[in-house]
Amino acid sequence: MGRKKKSTVLENETKELKKIDFELFAPEAQKVSLAGDFNDWDMSSHPLGKNSDGTWKVKIDLMPGKYEYRFLVDGEWMNDPNCTSTAPNPFGGKNSTCNVLDVGIT
Repeated sequence: MGRKKKSTVLENETKELKKIDFELFAPEAQKVSLAGDFNDWDMSSHPLGKNSDGTWKVKIDLMPGKYEYRFLVDGEWMNDPNCTSTAPNPFGGKNSTCNVLDVGIT
């Protein structure tokens, strides 16, 4: 059984982190952050920075895999309006999803 764990760790180590851009156009917002299963839904670990055009952005490193996420905009949860892929969440709503591939994001 210990050998299987070692194999899994080695397999994950061969995959490279990918820099993934998340952005949201919300010119009236005062504070935007990104939370998802990649950061244990921590609402403060990935704040977005606001550009002069009202677009909020953050770039994070993710391993290849499928992730669920949402934006927190001035204390209110919001799905990514640019994302068409969703998954049901335990609160009766939906989360946005992204699939990070070895060659990029889909």
